Amino acid sequence: MFEQIMKYILDLGPSVMLPIVIIIFSLILRMKVGDAFKAGIHIGIGFVGIGLVIGLLISSVGPAAQAMAERFDISLNVVDVGWPGTAPITWASQIALIAIPIAIITNIIMLVLKLTKVVNVDIWNIWHMTFTGAIVHIATGSYWLGIIGVIMHAIVSYKLGDWFAKDTRDYFGLEGIAIPHGTSAYCAPISVFIDNIIEKIPGLNKISFKADDLQKRFGAFGEPVVVGFFMGVILGLLAGYDLKGVLQLSIQTAAVMLLMPRVIKPIMDGLTPISRQARKHLQSKFGGQAFLIGLDPALLLGQSTVVTASLLFIPISILIAILLPGNQILPFGDLATIGFFVAMGVAVHQGNLFRIIISGSIIMAMTLWIATQMIPFTTDLAINAGAINAGSGDLLGSMDQGGAPLTYILTQLTTLQQPIGFTIIGLFYAFCLFLTWKRARRFALVEQAQADDKQ
Repeated sequence: MFEQIMKYILDLGPSVMLPIVIIIFSLILRMKVGDAFKAGIHIGIGFVGIGLVIGLLISSVGPAAQAMAERFDISLNVVDVGWPGTAPITWASQIALIAIPIAIITNIIMLVLKLTKVVNVDIWNIWHMTFTGAIVHIATGSYWLGIIGVIMHAIVSYKLGDWFAKDTRDYFGLEGIAIPHGTSAYCAPISVFIDNIIEKIPGLNKISFKADDLQKRFGAFGEPVVVGFFMGVILGLLAGYDLKGVLQLSIQTAAVMLLMPRVIKPIMDGLTPISRQARKHLQSKFGGQAFLIGLDPALLLGQSTVVTASLLFIPISILIAILLPGNQILPFGDLATIGFFVAMGVAVHQGNLFRIIISGSIIMAMTLWIATQMIPFTTDLAINAGAINAGSGDLLGSMDQGGAPLTYILTQLTTLQQPIGFTIIGLFYAFCLFLTWKRARRFALVEQAQADDKQ
């Protein structure tokens, strides 16, 4: 009975599930019933809008990417199913039902111990933590190690929400909001590492190329909509489309550049009163401690540089997949949502497209390499969910979460199947996390000093 109830709730999807959670959360914070309901509806509408725009990307860019791969005879034998294919098979895993309460309890314990400021209300995206637990369970055969995998992923996610809170606030304008989930969170420390390296290279550290510069230099031709149009032209030509196909794709990519920021607005309209009430209520209850509301990384996709980077990385990701030694995965399912991989990096690099291309390329190469190593486990997860038949020989790959360094590290830590890869990826990512913590600590000290000066 409990299993059926949980499955029903999860099947509602984020556009229904998140507004329900938000309304309940708002009422707990003692918002007026009407205001809480209105805020929840606005958030639901925003996510419907995001789904429509992403659907437009999938239906337009997906076939173009496939045509591009076929045209250039790219022989990669495992297709990336993306998060739309990975999330459902994750929720069908044996560990899924316990993962949500485990992630929530972990969050509460961290809040009580003051180890995080993130109050996570984005229940749907717990699927990322669930995926890690499910893969560890499959790799080791231990249900308890799978649960530990969920807990470890949750702890790191909530800390990443804390560490990038300043970026979320200052660059994206999301006051009181944290993004502790998914690709945007776990890829960002790699961007921090790359930013540190570039800052130490004379000459290279002076190169700055931003989307805003296009607008200043080229006027109307630098507008996001026009840039999106020409991105569509390039993709269409690479795909070998005729004039009609190129023009149709160009208008669709231009539409994405215009519509994505606009569909984010209802979410912000719903979140603003909630985050204000949450900070006021929680701070009064917990002695003035500041809190952050943990939400979906889709909130970051409306920023113009993120949209530009998303379109840029469609051909770049395919090129990296071709050139990367040992890679078996053809990027496909996640191409339309490639912005999730680079969104927080855009903030880390302050919109500098030159640095975003460098760090994003390293992120994509690392993602594809890890996702290739994880193919056997991802395939077993799909078999257990009944998505593919055992013995069919079909293989399944996923860039989003299947290519996550944290999932790979925890899986290898419990199996030690690839000691060299585990050591290299483990040490590298640990160093990236260290630099991220150090960066966040520096920001906090500066802000504290500024606050002291005002008193």
